[in-house]
Amino acid sequence: MAIFRDASAAPHLHPVPNSVEDTKPASAVHDRPIGDIIRRKKNLSPDQVDQVLQFQREKGVRFGEAAVALGLASDDDVMFALSQQFHYPYAPDQRRELGSELITATQPFSYQAEAFRAIRSQLMMRLFNDEPRRALAIVSPDSGDGKTFFAANLAVVLSQLGGRTLLVDADLRGPRQHEVFELDTSSGLSGILSGRAETNVIKHVPNLPSLFVLPVGITPPNPLELVERPAFGLLIRELLNKFDHVIVDTPAAVFGSDATVIAAKCGAALVVARQGKSKVNRLQDLVATLSGSPAKLAGVIMNEH
Repeated sequence: MAIFRDASAAPHLHPVPNSVEDTKPASAVHDRPIGDIIRRKKNLSPDQVDQVLQFQREKGVRFGEAAVALGLASDDDVMFALSQQFHYPYAPDQRRELGSELITATQPFSYQAEAFRAIRSQLMMRLFNDEPRRALAIVSPDSGDGKTFFAANLAVVLSQLGGRTLLVDADLRGPRQHEVFELDTSSGLSGILSGRAETNVIKHVPNLPSLFVLPVGITPPNPLELVERPAFGLLIRELLNKFDHVIVDTPAAVFGSDATVIAAKCGAALVVARQGKSKVNRLQDLVATLSGSPAKLAGVIMNEH
């Protein structure tokens, strides 16, 4: 993935954590030696620990390297220990459960995850430090461009900075974030916008203490009308008061004007196109439409995968 173009009545939410500390499990690891983290994770016996320490002294290597060399730990175990020591949350044990799309959570040291971190750095400099604060709508010209994949992984890397991050699935036409994160869909955004009293609409993502998701809930018959109502803009403002970063997934532009309406109410937009698939004229039209809207166009991402 690469950035190839740069461009410069209120709904009620149920309580969310007031600080990052509120989201940390009681068993969180703080400032423990890597050897101790590996020992506990692998349930090493005292004899095994002595064996690792002896190998470490003889070879002049680190505890983790010694444990791997002796077959008592894996490279993934060492990476997990490092992530715990440096307070860098990811989900190495959730690869099957979370699926292949959340690469920044399950493969945080891959080249794809590094690309997302590079994009995050650009957004932190160009958008998220600006005033007034804005939510970021992720938009694309057509279905299959990778917009949902991109929004989910961007939300993960933003949450790994430590600030509370909310991913809102506002694709009321074909929502998928509940599938990506395996969430219950009985309540969500559509219920809030239609005025129903929804409970537990914001879901916490396990193993990623700073990440939350607001799914669509029940897919409505009138998606554009719901996001055009004042309630959606009021909701976004309330969410910006409760979270450090708000990322909003949207329907592809080919399905209507939902995405541009959502982007205008979020305050900022990032366009995702797909290499070898997105049509240039559709991409140009979408960029032109957003450039003429109240939304700040943060840039265009070319998805190579």
